[in-house]
Amino acid sequence: MEGPGSVSSHSSAVRRLTYLSAVLLFWGVAIFAKLVSLQVIQHGKYAAIARSQQEHHVDIPAPRGSIFDRNGQALAISVPVDSVSVNPQQIANIRVATQVLGNTLNLDQTVLYDRLTWAHDHHKGFLWVKRRIDPFETERLKALHLDWVQFTTESLRHYPKQQVASHVLGGVFRDEEGAGGIERTMEPVLKGRNGSENDVMDVKRRGFESHVDSAAQAGVPLTLTIDERMQFVAERELKAGVEAKHARSGSAIVMNPYTGEILALANYPDYDPNRPPVAGEDPIARLNLGAQVPFEPGSVFKVVTLTAALETTDLRPESMIATGSGTLKLPGRIVHESHHGYGTISMADVLAKSSNIGAILIGTRVGRENMYDYARRFGFGQKTGLPLPAESGGKLRPLENKKNPKDQWGTTSLASISMGQEVSVTSIQLARLGAAIANGGMLVQPRLVLKRGDKAEPAPAPVRIIKPETAITMRQMMEGVVLNGTGRLHARLDGYTSGGKTGTAQIFENGHYTHNYNASFLGFAPVTNPALVVLVTIHHTSGDAGMGSDAAAPVFQKIAQEALRMLDVPKDIPESQTAAAKKPAPPQPGEFEGDLAIAGLGASSIMESDPDVKAMLVAQMKPKVDPDEIPAAPPLLASARPPLSAAAPMPAAASMPAAASMPAAAPMPAAASMPAAAPVPAGPVVPDFRGKSLRDVMADAAASGIDVMVQGTGVARAQLPLPGSPLHSGERIRIVFTR
Repeated sequence: MEGPGSVSSHSSAVRRLTYLSAVLLFWGVAIFAKLVSLQVIQHGKYAAIARSQQEHHVDIPAPRGSIFDRNGQALAISVPVDSVSVNPQQIANIRVATQVLGNTLNLDQTVLYDRLTWAHDHHKGFLWVKRRIDPFETERLKALHLDWVQFTTESLRHYPKQQVASHVLGGVFRDEEGAGGIERTMEPVLKGRNGSENDVMDVKRRGFESHVDSAAQAGVPLTLTIDERMQFVAERELKAGVEAKHARSGSAIVMNPYTGEILALANYPDYDPNRPPVAGEDPIARLNLGAQVPFEPGSVFKVVTLTAALETTDLRPESMIATGSGTLKLPGRIVHESHHGYGTISMADVLAKSSNIGAILIGTRVGRENMYDYARRFGFGQKTGLPLPAESGGKLRPLENKKNPKDQWGTTSLASISMGQEVSVTSIQLARLGAAIANGGMLVQPRLVLKRGDKAEPAPAPVRIIKPETAITMRQMMEGVVLNGTGRLHARLDGYTSGGKTGTAQIFENGHYTHNYNASFLGFAPVTNPALVVLVTIHHTSGDAGMGSDAAAPVFQKIAQEALRMLDVPKDIPESQTAAAKKPAPPQPGEFEGDLAIAGLGASSIMESDPDVKAMLVAQMKPKVDPDEIPAAPPLLASARPPLSAAAPMPAAASMPAAASMPAAAPMPAAASMPAAAPVPAGPVVPDFRGKSLRDVMADAAASGIDVMVQGTGVARAQLPLPGSPLHSGERIRIVFTR
C-alpha cells in the first residue's frame, strides 16, 4: 500500500515530464518553423548568399577590334595581359602583404596598405591590386606562389607605330573605351561584346569548377585609308617644316582626289597614344588640327574666287585686270598688295602672283550671291562628314541674318572673302577644294575607313559642282603658280608637273590683324592626270620667311615627291627637262628652248619622239618676237570676250587706280611697216589657231566644222597645215600645244 509520499513523488515526475515534453515540443516546432523559413520562405535569399560565397562571377572581356592601314600594317591592336587581385580576408598579415606587392608591382605602399586595410575591415572578398601589369611583373609575382593572389587575363590596347597616325587613331581609356579619333567614333564597331564566366570556389577561395555563361564576341577590325608609309613621311616633313620656321603647329593632308580617301593626315605637335596625358603636356598636342581647328585660308581661297568667275562671268585666264599701283580704297579700309603693285595683268597672273586687288576686282564681277553660292558648293561653312570627333565646319556667314545682323556679310565682305578673309576653314576642307579641281569638278566625301572586317565601307557618290572645262582651266592656272608664280621656288617636283596655290593669312587677334601668319600650300600632281592632292598648313609663323611660299610649299614638295614615288606614278617630265627647269637663271621671254624648259608639260619629249613636230615648232615659233611683227587675229577667230577693264562695273572714284598707271593702247603699226598681203586662195582656208587655249581651239573648230588632232597641253604653238592654206574637205588639222 502506497503512502502519501509516493503519490506526491509520482505526481511531481509527471509534471516534470509534461514540462519537458512541452519544451521539446516547442523546441521542435521552433526548429521546424526555422527550417521552413530557411528552406521555403527565405530559400532564395540564403541560396543567393551561398552562391555569393561559393561562386565568383567573372567578365570575359571581348578582344577589341584591331585597326590596320590600307596595306595591312597594324596601327592598333589588343594584347592579352595579366591583372592582379587579392582576397583581403585571406591575408594573414596586411603589412607583409603590402611590402611584397608594393615591391614586386612598383606600387605606393602607403596607398596600398590603406586600401587593403579598408577592404579587410569592410569584409570585402575581392580587391584589384594592379591591372594590366607588364610581363616582367607577372613573372616575378607568379614566382612567389602566393595563395591569396589571383591573376586575371585582360586586354591592353597597344599602338605599335607609336606617334604615327596618333591623331587619326585617338586612344582608349583604362577600360578600353574609345577616348578620341577613330577609337571613339567607331566605338560600337570596335568594342565587341563581353562574355561571362562563373567560378565555384572552396572556403579558401580556390576555384575547383567553372562554366561559361556567355562567350565573348570580338570587335570588328577596321582597315583605314591611311598609308602608314605616307603618314610617316608626312609627319616627318611637317615636323621639320614647323620647327624650321619656329612655328607653333601644323597639319598636312594627302588625299586621293577621285575617291576622297585620305592617305595621310598629320598634325604637329604629336603624341604617343600608348602613354596617358601628363602634366605640362602641350594642350594642342592631342588636337586633330586638320579637322578640329578652323583658320582663315588667305590666298588659297582665291581658287574659289577665280573658279566662280570662270563660270559666272565672261572672264578667262587671258582677260586683263587693272590692279593699279598696289593700293585699293574700300569703304573704311585700304587694301594693299603683299609686296608691290602689278599694274594691268591677266587673270592667270592674278592667281600666279596672288594679287589681292586683282582677286577683289574679280570678286566684284562675280557678285555676292554667286560668291556665297560657290563657297557653299565647295563645302565651306559645313562639316565634311569625316569620321573623327569634334570636326569643325568652319565659318561662312550667310548673306543676310535677320536674327543676328552682326553675323552676316558687311559692306566689304565680298572684297575680304574674295582674297580669303572673313571666312574660316579647316585643312580637310581645303584638301577637298583641291580634290574638286584635280578630279574634274566633283565634290568628294573625305574617307578614313576603307573596310569593316572583310566588308568594304560604302563610299558616297561624288557630286558635280563645277564644269569639267572649268576644272581643267583652273588646273592650268594653278600650274602657272608653280611655274611662274609664288610657288616657283619651292613647289616644283622632280620629274612631275604640279599645280597649286600659296596662302598666307594674317592671324586675327584682339580685334586686329597681327604680323603672325597661317601659311598654306594646296597642290596636286601630275597636272594632266592628278594622282593626289596635298595640303600643308603651318600655323603661327612670323616674318617674310613665314609666308606660304617659304613655309608650306617646301613641305608640300617633299611630301608630294615621296608620295608619288610610293604610288608608283609615272613621271611626266623627262630628266633632261627637269634639269633645265632647275637652272637658276630664268629664260628670257620669247626664247623657244626656255619656254619648253619652263613648261614642264612634256614638250621636249614630243619634239624628241616626233621630228615632224619639232620642225613645225621651230618653223612657226621665232626665237625673238618683235611686237610690231605680230599680225592681227583673223576677225572670225578673234576673241569676243571683253577684258575685265572694259566690262567690269566701275568702282567708286576713290577706289580707282590712278590714270597714269593705266597702260595706253598700243599704236597701230604704220602702213609702210605692214608686210605685203599674201594672195588669198579661193575657197575656205585653214584658220590660225596659234596662241589659243585648248578650250578655245576646240570650240572654234567645232563651230567651223573642222576636224583637229591635238597634241600636248597649254597654248597652241604650231599647226599643220599652216594658217591660210587651202582647207580641203575632210582634212584634219594637227595642232601642237606647249606652255
